Amino acid sequence: MLKTWLTQKAGIKYPIIQGAMGPYSTNKLCAAVAAAGGLGIISLIGMAVQHSSATPVDPTLVFGEGTTAEYLERSLHFVKTETRETSGIFGVNCPLSAEFLDAAGMLVEGVMNFRAADTELQQRLRVIITSAGDPLPWAEPIRQTDMIWLHVVPSIYHARRAEKAGVDAIIASGHEGGAHISWQPVHSMVLIPGVAATSPLPVIAAGGICDGRTVAAAMALGAVGVQMGTRFIATRECDFWDVWKRAVIKSSDRDTLVGRGMFGPMRFIKNAMSEKLVEKTTERTPAFFKGEPVELDRETLEIEREGFARLIEDDDEGSLILGGEVSGRIEDLPSVGELMERIAAEAEEIIRGLPEKVIA
Repeated sequence: MLKTWLTQKAGIKYPIIQGAMGPYSTNKLCAAVAAAGGLGIISLIGMAVQHSSATPVDPTLVFGEGTTAEYLERSLHFVKTETRETSGIFGVNCPLSAEFLDAAGMLVEGVMNFRAADTELQQRLRVIITSAGDPLPWAEPIRQTDMIWLHVVPSIYHARRAEKAGVDAIIASGHEGGAHISWQPVHSMVLIPGVAATSPLPVIAAGGICDGRTVAAAMALGAVGVQMGTRFIATRECDFWDVWKRAVIKSSDRDTLVGRGMFGPMRFIKNAMSEKLVEKTTERTPAFFKGEPVELDRETLEIEREGFARLIEDDDEGSLILGGEVSGRIEDLPSVGELMERIAAEAEEIIRGLPEKVIA
């Protein structure tokens, strides 16, 4: 069994974190991952997009009628109840980008308040992951709790900022990942060993992880665990619509595009709508492709709103479908439990067999 700092610290069986993948609900997926022995993550972003300057989707289409606080309470209760029998461990993810600061404040405070009032949540809601922004201003409220704090970084520079904030571990997320990525394209093979070699904190690898082979590689690069997003989309328990799962499974390794998204650059699976978004993005080159921040304009936001709404209509070409380059290596739709057992077994076999590949 793969025992690492992550499994011991979080109290989980497998050193595997499920990526949050907003702005839609990951409640069912979170519960399935937690019940199977990984670290399930509730995506918070979609619960409060109405309070953000980047508003790509109507939250009632996903969470039903209610307020942000009601969405959050229902999600926490659902995952807690669904994982009670297995004592599954789970966490939450909240982006900290400038476009989402007010909403992030509401969500982080809400998580802390609900958790403080519920002893079962205190035992099993153990992790908070922050991403897409500066963690330093959030150190005081988060460090007042006993939650394990992980922050997602796209570069060694950002890892230093996370260390200064006092996080417990760093999630180093390579540029080949799906959805939100950094302005500067630092990929996993450079980023993960770079952060692991220079940071005193444990490092969790993300970006391009989908199987035992990539888990073993991540550990060889210095990681104590992995975070997977796109691979978990193509599972039977994932909350996402069939159009999304189909797109992941049928994609090749050349079927993703990067365009200006709601929180900076985002990686999408190639189709008519993502090509339309990228065409709009290229109107402002070379700045975007020089790694320079480009403001989110109204026309781009309208394309995103239309594309995200069409997911619900099962529109293969009209939907905006987030996904990483690793989509090209995903070909099936297993259950979460089957997937995690398979990944762990393959990773262990590869790690045990490495000495045989070395000629003394």
